[in-house]
Amino acid sequence: MNPRLPSVALLACFVVVVGQGTTVTPEEMATVRAWIGAHFPVPAKAGPVEPAAADVVLPFSFQYGDAPAVARPRDWPLERTSKTYGPGDVAAHPRGTNLTEHQLTWTEPGTELQVRCVVVEYHDFPTVEWTLFFRNGGSRDTPILADIQALDLGLRRGEGPEYRLHHHVGSPANGNDYGPLETVLGPGQSKRLGGAGGRPTNSDWAYFNLAWEREGVITAVGWPGQWAAGLTRDDGRGLRLRAGQELTHFKLHPGEEVRSPLIVLQFWRGDRVRAQNVWRRWMLAHSLPRPGGRLPPPQFVASSSRQYDEMIKADETNQVLFIDRYVAEGLKLDYWWMDAGWYVHDGGGWPRVRTWLVDSNRFPRGLRAVADHAHRNGMKVLVWFEPERVVAGSWLARAHPEWVLGGAGGGLLNLGNDAARAWLTDHVDHLIREQGIDLYRQDFNMDPLALWRANDAPDRQGITEIRHVTGYLAYWDELRRRHPDMLIDSCASGGRRNDLETMRRAVPLWRSDYAFETTGHQCMTYGISLWLPYHGTGTVAARNAGYYGSGKTPVEPYAFWSNASPSLGFGIDMRVPDLDYAALRRLVVQWRRMIPSYYGDFYPLTTWTRDNTAWMAWQFDRPEAREGIVQVFRREDSVYESARFALRGLDPHARYRVSDLDERLAAQEFSGQELMTPGLLVSLEERPGAAVRLYTRLE
Repeated sequence: MNPRLPSVALLACFVVVVGQGTTVTPEEMATVRAWIGAHFPVPAKAGPVEPAAADVVLPFSFQYGDAPAVARPRDWPLERTSKTYGPGDVAAHPRGTNLTEHQLTWTEPGTELQVRCVVVEYHDFPTVEWTLFFRNGGSRDTPILADIQALDLGLRRGEGPEYRLHHHVGSPANGNDYGPLETVLGPGQSKRLGGAGGRPTNSDWAYFNLAWEREGVITAVGWPGQWAAGLTRDDGRGLRLRAGQELTHFKLHPGEEVRSPLIVLQFWRGDRVRAQNVWRRWMLAHSLPRPGGRLPPPQFVASSSRQYDEMIKADETNQVLFIDRYVAEGLKLDYWWMDAGWYVHDGGGWPRVRTWLVDSNRFPRGLRAVADHAHRNGMKVLVWFEPERVVAGSWLARAHPEWVLGGAGGGLLNLGNDAARAWLTDHVDHLIREQGIDLYRQDFNMDPLALWRANDAPDRQGITEIRHVTGYLAYWDELRRRHPDMLIDSCASGGRRNDLETMRRAVPLWRSDYAFETTGHQCMTYGISLWLPYHGTGTVAARNAGYYGSGKTPVEPYAFWSNASPSLGFGIDMRVPDLDYAALRRLVVQWRRMIPSYYGDFYPLTTWTRDNTAWMAWQFDRPEAREGIVQVFRREDSVYESARFALRGLDPHARYRVSDLDERLAAQEFSGQELMTPGLLVSLEERPGAAVRLYTRLE
């Protein structure tokens, strides 16, 4: 007899405690308001005032000059202004409305160093953010600024449980990408997090949640460079939390200004998973890019990259052929994806970029001919660029070695160089307009840190990194200004540059270079969904078909659903005549039906594990739409055919209709209480198997 999971035995493996919903509480809002008042001298009204009150403890620190102690800008003369942005404001703040921006500027009397702190206080979330700016307002070089910690905060818990740091792996492309981790910080212990090689999520995820008792604080470090955070416990109940650019030791020239990483704190009480959903809602409301004033919609994209060596062997004919095949099979694409290799390059290996000019031998009418064909068929086009990496022998390296960190031998295009950034902006802008490009994709397949640091004098350490980071952000901001309806895709060998500053301007349509493997991507969806509501990857027709179907390979829903995401990419070989295209069409229709739920609240229903004997499941709930989904995976080595999952976020007194996305089971009705305790029973005879259950709250 096939083994089935008993109704009670092993249930604890799959049950999560019912949460408190996603409504921000008055207590949380009072906490953040009190915290802001204790750490920033925010004014009651705009205008210059006297020095800050002595009892304000600023949440940042730095050393200045020869003094061994940290500087005390709170004792310097202060000017401060505030502006509140409400729903009716014509000139909106970049972060939207329902917020107040405070500008606090301290000036050191002797050297005229100005420290400006831009604080954004949100009125609809228990969230605050700030960025520091240092400007030399004098006529001489400043003394050395060093050890700038954009966040330097002391915490003290009560007599309850110990501090628990909930953090995540970044995107090392090894199958553990975005995996959740937990570190208990007992007396005398410490934990360091940070970027690697100059890419912020190369190693650690630049977002983490520190919990104690039944409260905590979420922290995000927005810095597309080398950041570092340290959490250090004392011998009692205290903890010091510091974060900033990893290395800062520099003087500033007259008139020069630099900035720190962005710091975001969100305070919460009660349930940690609910807190993550408050974070997701804040991201949707205030931080996701909104091309054309709208959140990016779910999108179905496809490319022929796996058939034509990215696009090294692609040409106008085969690109049009693939587009036509998708149209013929009724697979309606939102974007046709043209990846690396469309430009003039040397043969062999990875394409060696010359001038970011379209290869006219393969595309005699430019990419515009392919774009126009796609547009006529109701789809847009996405095109890959990697402008920061400059190879030896390229036009850039030869014509402008002064723009390249590494010189004529190739290296990094220095976006901190105004002339280099201006050339790049105009050149890419021209290509976008001339070639009919609808979505700009930027990759970054190198670690820049060594080049940044080699370019700095001993008294200017950290400056080149700051200049490059601010130039990179300015470059994207200008592209977005010129193309306000255009979405940007951020890639850095997958997801190695997914810090918050980047994610405010772009979305990660290729979340990891660890591609397609089912267990790894289930785990990625689980981990990344706690933080980013929008992300993408590629999917496959079958687990054992490599990158695309071939021959008589059947279509496997398990492989498809394991890689499902808000941006879904196909790399299928459309030249294969006997692939089950009807099954693919059915899966895409089902994906379009369920994927809007990914904008809702996310609840893990099992533990995170790569164990192939396990089941994995999660829930996306949209209470405003009165609906949600449950995705369940029975992995190939599991002996159990059934499992029960305790849903979350439901009204225990309401009735819900639960249906099978595959329509193989009749719809059933349950109370919210039944779905939460004992939970939703899911049976899967297939091994491996996947199920998507839809639920709707009834009137």
